Amino acid sequence: MTEPEINERAVGEYLREHPDFFDRHGELLATLALSHRHGGGAISLQERQLEVLREKHRMVELRLAELIHNGQENDATAEKLHRWTRQLLLSDARRLADAVGDGLRTVFGLPHVALRLWGLREEHSDKEFARPVPVDVITLANSMKHPYCGANSDFQAAAWLPEGGRGTRSVALLPLRKASDPLAFGLLVLGSPDPERFQTGMGTAFLDRIADTASAALSRLVT
Repeated sequence: MTEPEINERAVGEYLREHPDFFDRHGELLATLALSHRHGGGAISLQERQLEVLREKHRMVELRLAELIHNGQENDATAEKLHRWTRQLLLSDARRLADAVGDGLRTVFGLPHVALRLWGLREEHSDKEFARPVPVDVITLANSMKHPYCGANSDFQAAAWLPEGGRGTRSVALLPLRKASDPLAFGLLVLGSPDPERFQTGMGTAFLDRIADTASAALSRLVT
């Protein structure tokens, strides 16, 4: 460390340890001049302090606005989840799978939704969601602890989406399982033409709730 740096640090430490320095040497405040942060010549120490306070106040306002915005978004999401859950509770077994998909499309605005279940009760074996599922997809679902989000990298399950998934740029794969059962009984696939809708590394807490709710509802259809 050079001598000027040592001296500057010593001055700073002295002023912090003696906050009454300018009370005892008030005449210095009238002579000190600091360069303006945005150009325009010199300003007094008081003006610089006011400038710093204004900047801190602006940052606090921005942070508060961000917190309010996030809170409003969370409230809106919670309301949507409540409406969707209510729809599932009001649906009978014959309409339950449709209620899952329709609710995700209409309540949450998810354009592409597909569902496959295995180990179904006999009375549901003729439904669209009961179509055969490749072993590799079942193995993938069993291995997933949380939903996957990311680009549509030609996942087999993405072919269940409209148009075989050709217009889907990003996907979320949600394994469905009974409570703590390590084995999945289904897979819910969400897709979007927007490549940014489901991104690798994005938080999955909300998708976890969707998977848990769908699992609880659809578990009535499996053995």
